[in-house]
Amino acid sequence: MSRRAFAASDEEWTYHGGEFVKMSDIRLSPATHALNYGTGAFEGIRAYWSESRGTLQVLKMREHYERFEKSCRFLRIELPHTIDELCEITLEILRSNAPREDTYIRPLAYKSTTSVGVKLMGDDQLSIFTVPMGNYVELTGLRCCVSSWRRTPDCAIPARGKLTGSYINTALAVDEAQRAGYDDAIFLTQEGHVSEASAANIFLMRKGGLVTPPVTADILEGITRDAVIELAEKELGMPVIQRDVDRTELYAADEVFLTGTGFQIAPIIEVDGRPVGNREIGSVAGRLQELYFKAARGENPDYAYWTVTVEVAEKAAG
Repeated sequence: MSRRAFAASDEEWTYHGGEFVKMSDIRLSPATHALNYGTGAFEGIRAYWSESRGTLQVLKMREHYERFEKSCRFLRIELPHTIDELCEITLEILRSNAPREDTYIRPLAYKSTTSVGVKLMGDDQLSIFTVPMGNYVELTGLRCCVSSWRRTPDCAIPARGKLTGSYINTALAVDEAQRAGYDDAIFLTQEGHVSEASAANIFLMRKGGLVTPPVTADILEGITRDAVIELAEKELGMPVIQRDVDRTELYAADEVFLTGTGFQIAPIIEVDGRPVGNREIGSVAGRLQELYFKAARGENPDYAYWTVTVEVAEKAAG
C-alpha cells in the first residue's frame, strides 16, 4: 500500500513572516528562490493525541529544532528565533489550532528572494504549519525494493540536512518503487552499501544482533533512529551495531524495519521479492513499536523527557 498524503487546511493558524496568520493569507511569488532552486530546509515533528487526557504530546521537539538549525546552516539561512522561541511558537500554534488528533508540525525555512540566479544570498523566510497525520505508511509490513537511484553523497547534496531540493532524490526513488508495485525504496550509497529508505532510517536483525548503517552512509541522522537505539539498549539490553551494510544482508536478515518521524517504526516483510523472516512483524520490531508508542504518547513516565504536553481546549460548536 502506498504512503498516505495529509492536506493542510486554509483555516489553520500558521506562523509566517514573524506573525500568526491563517494559511489562506499566505501568498508566495512564483519567482521565490526556494521554489525555483530548492533552497530550503525543513523538519517534521509529531504530536500524539490522547483522548483520555485531552492533551497532545509533542515528541522530541527540541531535538528536531536543533537539527533544523543545523540544516539551515548548510544553506546560509539565518533563523529569526532561538530554539527556545521556536519551541514556544510551535506550542502556541497547537494551542490555537487545537487539533484533537495526531498532528504533524512542519517548520520550513527558505530563501525568499524573488530574483533569478543561483546563489545562497538574499532574504530568508520562516514558516511553521500543522497538518493532521495518522499512520503515514502501513505499520504491519512493507514491501520494498532496492532503488536503481543512488543516495546523493555528502560531497554533492548532503542527506545529513533536511534540504528541500534534496528530496528530488527521494521522489524519483519512491516513484520508481511504487510504479513497480512496491511500497518504498531502499537506497544504496555511491559505494554500494545500504544507506536508508526513501525517507527513513533502516535497521536489521542479523545473527541475534541489531545493526544499522552508520551516519557516514549518507543518511539523515534520524531522531527516531536515536530513540530506537536508546530503547533497544535500555529496554531490550541489545546494543546496536553501526556499520556498513551490504545489499544482500537485507535478504539474509531475520528482521528489517524502518524508523522516522513519518514512518514511526515500520517493519519490512519483503525486499526485492524476497521474504524477510516469515513475512510477519518480527519480535524485536514489534516490541520496539510497543515501547516507542507508549513513550511517544506520554504513557511511560521513564520517558517523560521525550515529550512536551499541550493542553487542547475543545472547540466551540458552530
